[in-house]
Amino acid sequence: MRIVIAEDDALLREGMTLLLTGEGHEVVASVSTPDALLAAVAEHRPDVAVVDVRMPPTHTDEGIRATVEARRHHPGLGVLVLSAYVEQSFATDLLTDGVAGVGYLLKERVGRVEEFVEALHRVASGGTAIDPEVVAQLFTRKRAVDLLGRLSPREREVLALMAEGLGNAAIGERLVVTDGAVHKHIRSIFMKLDLLPTDQTDRRVAAVLRYLESHTEDPGELRRR
Repeated sequence: MRIVIAEDDALLREGMTLLLTGEGHEVVASVSTPDALLAAVAEHRPDVAVVDVRMPPTHTDEGIRATVEARRHHPGLGVLVLSAYVEQSFATDLLTDGVAGVGYLLKERVGRVEEFVEALHRVASGGTAIDPEVVAQLFTRKRAVDLLGRLSPREREVLALMAEGLGNAAIGERLVVTDGAVHKHIRSIFMKLDLLPTDQTDRRVAAVLRYLESHTEDPGELRRR
């Protein structure tokens, strides 16, 4: 298998090169910038490219944009994207568009040699390889969205204000409703979100967490790269 690696972390880039070479694969180019990735793909026509999501100069989505361009010019190119954490917007597109020959792994999987190499083979042969953690986070978010779909527009307003940290009295003032009406809405929210009264769970906190899960595009941003 002929491979191009695009990763701006020199230590990780060299480590992957040694790992893959040791596994009997040919690393035809190892680069650190999106432009160098495009040039390497055009020159070497590899079977698969291993690409970091965030690359210079801004370390936002350069790797993704370079990947899209590379596949536009070389449709048969397999791409395995690596990220330090789950990039929800890209992962969602990847799962829903049914794109062949594309994989998405968290960088921590590189150290699990068998999993990493297996993902590369799958992508190179036109399949997909999605990190289990990516799938888990997307399904968690989907469930939160589905549950919030049960709420009425007024209940959504109440929950959004709860998420802002407002107490019942402040919510009532903001929405110009009575304290009793706020209590009624909150009880309904708990019921529709399947939050039953237990000694172990603070239902108000749990409801706000469900709201935040459904509105967070990239929870991994909370962790440092």
